[in-house]
Amino acid sequence: MVSGGSAIRGSRVGAGPMGEQDHGYHAERIAVSYWDALGNETVRYFAANLPDDEIPDLIDCPASGLPAGRDRENPPALTKAEPYKTHLAYVKERRTPEEAEQLLDEAIQALRARRGTLDPAQ
Repeated sequence: MVSGGSAIRGSRVGAGPMGEQDHGYHAERIAVSYWDALGNETVRYFAANLPDDEIPDLIDCPASGLPAGRDRENPPALTKAEPYKTHLAYVKERRTPEEAEQLLDEAIQALRARRGTLDPAQ
């Protein structure tokens, strides 16, 4: 049994020649290398018509998490990481000890008033 046509077994109906390059427009691009303090290179691609001042000078290196710059000989130094702060630490930054004492006294008074244990002498 001979089938008609010149279709290749396993190809899609309407498929063009193999290796066809008409699969969309490919914009011209440039490769920009970034290096971190450990010597890791990361390459990012940008549109060729992008002005140089819009290409970032620093990125975060995906391999190390360190900042990476465009100058291989002088990679950016790691900035000091700020330690994790608790909610209480942020509150203490916003309030003086006197303000904190006043707020605590007001909260205790409100709690005692709700419970009915408010001392009239206070």
